[in-house]
Amino acid sequence: MPESVHKVFVDTNVLAYRMDKGEPDKRRTARARMDEAHTFIVSTQVLLELYSVLTRKFEPTLTPAQARAVLDEVVTLPVVPADADLVMRATLTAQGHQLSIWDAMIVEAAAEAGCDEVWSEDLAAGAELRGVRVVNPFAS
Repeated sequence: MPESVHKVFVDTNVLAYRMDKGEPDKRRTARARMDEAHTFIVSTQVLLELYSVLTRKFEPTLTPAQARAVLDEVVTLPVVPADADLVMRATLTAQGHQLSIWDAMIVEAAAEAGCDEVWSEDLAAGAELRGVRVVNPFAS
């Protein structure tokens, strides 16, 4: 991989905003940022959360078949699987950084994948956790 290409872990909210017609500014930003020349990575947790958001929280909600079609596109990215070791590391990260276990799982998956950044609205932008820099792609 060329030096100029960063590995970026993408949190659920960034992927959901790419489709959110109710948030046109965030939709535009998410699409533009995901068009940048990076290697994007997700985890099984992100896939599950995205399906849930699309079928339960999105306005209007997508049908399960529509949500699966979205996931069919997302799974073309590298996916970090959740396993017992990842969960146990996340418990330590959650405790050490006062994070929810879900946010700690995101951080640990990003670290496991060797990501330079994790793009998320839910974590403290600018923080460096487990060697991964947190970026809020929607911040000005």
